[in-house]
Amino acid sequence: MSAGKDPGAELVDVVDAGNRVVGTVTRREMRARRLPHRSTYILVFDRAGRLFVHLRTATKDVWPSHWDVCVGGVLAAGESYDEGAARELAEEIGVAAPLERLFPFSWEDATTIVHGVAYRAVHDGPFRLQPEEVVRGELVPVDEVFARAAREPFCPDGLEVLARWRAGT
Repeated sequence: MSAGKDPGAELVDVVDAGNRVVGTVTRREMRARRLPHRSTYILVFDRAGRLFVHLRTATKDVWPSHWDVCVGGVLAAGESYDEGAARELAEEIGVAAPLERLFPFSWEDATTIVHGVAYRAVHDGPFRLQPEEVVRGELVPVDEVFARAAREPFCPDGLEVLARWRAGT
């Protein structure tokens, strides 16, 4: 999301169960109607293997004030996964880094239906956090992330991406 713009007015593609575009709506309508859409999930590690986790702002439209293990987000209408991942990495944490495509990822719960792609990036910082989306961030050993998730609110889709990456799938 670009600073200063109304994120609810952004256009996003609606997709079917096969991840084919079937329409375009505003992000606000997509959220209100729980329409399936596309998103990216980027696990950002430093060279020591620690994972960048960040606290989402209280104004996020899904999982506000939750910790997130993935940088990323909803694709703009017509945007490719690779384009969206690079854009989100730059917008959210101010990083340009090579992206390794890991696996396709789908998530559905009472809040959202997402068809996504998971990526991995390596960057030691510094990170320039987007104040509209990120309160703060830190580099954490992966085992500690799962321990913290047992006692603090984390985005469930990101945790699933991390679990799948850790399991080698």
